[in-house]
Amino acid sequence: MRNICCLNQISHYGTDRLTGDYKLVDDMKDAEGILVRSASLHETEFPAGLEAIARAGAGVNNIPLDECAKKGIVVFNTCLLYTSPSPRD
Repeated sequence: MRNICCLNQISHYGTDRLTGDYKLVDDMKDAEGILVRSASLHETEFPAGLEAIARAGAGVNNIPLDECAKKGIVVFNTCLLYTSPSPRD
């Protein structure tokens, strides 16, 4: 099971898509993954077991990319979910 910490409120429409392989945790020190929207992580001390940070939205300016690279933490975003045209358009 993978422990995921949400640093911002993430809609249940997104978190409900997590399978039974994932568990939402409140404390980042227990997390292997972080979901973040707008919270700044530049002053954050990342736990040793952190493997990935997912930014819900475009850009990663709120995430210290150099620090994550040094620690082997993968960083990615979900920008296409917000910038792609709606199928209704």
